[in-house]
Amino acid sequence: MIGVILQALAPIFFVIAIGYAAGARQRIDNQKVNSLNALVMEFALPASIFVAMASAPAAELLNQLPLFFIFSGLMLVIFFAWYVFARHCWTTDPADAAMQALTIAFPNLAGVGLPIAGAVLGPDGTVPVAVLLAAGSLTVSPLGLLIAEMSASQADGTPNGARIIHSLKRAVSKPIVIAPLLGVLLSLFGIGIDNIVRESLMLLGQGAASVALFLTGLVLSSQPFTLDRRIVGATLTADVVRPLLAAGAVLLLPVANDVAKTIVLLATIPSGFFGILFAVNYRLNSGVLGSMVLASTLVSAITTGAVIALLY
Repeated sequence: MIGVILQALAPIFFVIAIGYAAGARQRIDNQKVNSLNALVMEFALPASIFVAMASAPAAELLNQLPLFFIFSGLMLVIFFAWYVFARHCWTTDPADAAMQALTIAFPNLAGVGLPIAGAVLGPDGTVPVAVLLAAGSLTVSPLGLLIAEMSASQADGTPNGARIIHSLKRAVSKPIVIAPLLGVLLSLFGIGIDNIVRESLMLLGQGAASVALFLTGLVLSSQPFTLDRRIVGATLTADVVRPLLAAGAVLLLPVANDVAKTIVLLATIPSGFFGILFAVNYRLNSGVLGSMVLASTLVSAITTGAVIALLY
């Protein structure tokens, strides 16, 4: 089990470290990362999720519905809980609080979830990870984007009604939101995608996780790592509270044993990088988010290992 965990996590830290070194040594300007951010969030990652969802048989997607709904509920609970806590206890502004909540609620399924699921569940582990990526992209990601967009519109002095409509349109029109929804619809209606199109999109999406991790390291290099109450609280929420909530949910709900084990396993995946990439796009405080991701990833080596040893 130690070998499985090291095999999954060592490449993650390696790519983050390379990105950090590239930024610290100024081989790449760590203050100007918008182009890399656009590559990941508007092209590579949407292409990867779209192909995974569109290529999955409809029956297989329908079998994953309990996974989709339970994990969606789990992410939403954590998102709103952290958002309210950050707003009222630390008086964090809405956009920063939303990005923190998104980082904690939405695990790093692309970078860490896929290798761990592949190592533990085998080839069949790709589909549940893709389903959960779609779940996060259709629930907490649009919420975080909506709050960030509304904050930006408020700064511009846009009237309330127009601000909400404008923010909602911009949030749901992002490729990271449209891609999984379109992929699910194509799968459910049995509309296949041409092999050339599939291979082309797969080639585009192959580098999504690695570039996102490299970009995470690059962003981390621009600001020092901090360890304060926020980072400790965020790490405990992502690495301890989230798996415990998942375990409680599968014990209370009528879920098949293999689905229950998959939910708990993937709930141990550390905090994700979506919040960092969105924060870069909206020019928010990405340093705190980077510290949250790094601390969560380090601690998850213990918590994920414990869950694997206990369940598998």
